[in-house]
Amino acid sequence: MDLATWLSLAAICTMGAISPGPSLAVILRVTLSQAPLHGVVAAITHGLGVGFWALLTMQGLAVLVTAHPTVFHILSVIGGLYLAWLGIKSIRYAGKSGDIDATGVKSSYWESARDGFFMALMNPKAGLFFLALFSQYIQADMDALVQFQLWATVVLIDGGWYVLVALLLAGGPVLPWLRRHQVWVDRVMGCLLILLALKVIIG
Repeated sequence: MDLATWLSLAAICTMGAISPGPSLAVILRVTLSQAPLHGVVAAITHGLGVGFWALLTMQGLAVLVTAHPTVFHILSVIGGLYLAWLGIKSIRYAGKSGDIDATGVKSSYWESARDGFFMALMNPKAGLFFLALFSQYIQADMDALVQFQLWATVVLIDGGWYVLVALLLAGGPVLPWLRRHQVWVDRVMGCLLILLALKVIIG
């Protein structure tokens, strides 16, 4: 995978991870109501849950591009249009995802791990998002190493961001700043998605 392609993927994954939403609320709740280490456990399992969707989607697309390239091409274009729609929606409703509720009750490490994992796993929109996103990156001659790079990028960025939230940001000034500037986070995310979609449609 060339650097420019990887950077585009990493940028979208990063903006998706830092955008305030239900996942951030869960990690904050676990961290603030338990302890930072509980938050780290939840962050790691959340990354693995996202990785499950990424792996499932990637394997399906890899089979499709090999067996039915025309169908894959059509799906790629539809995926590009879906990403554009997500981008427009992100810009249109920037900053309107609601307040983050970080309240919670005491729990064990197992329960923290469960909360992080199932927050990601029980989100069917993640599967649809990766279907649209990865259809822009999967190629017929893509080997296992490149597929692993795609998967690892998703897992490490998602898990790494929430580990950072649990260890450094939960009690600091960054998250309040992020809440105040959520509208710009959403707008940048929307612009990145639209640019990727245009690349697919023009190409």
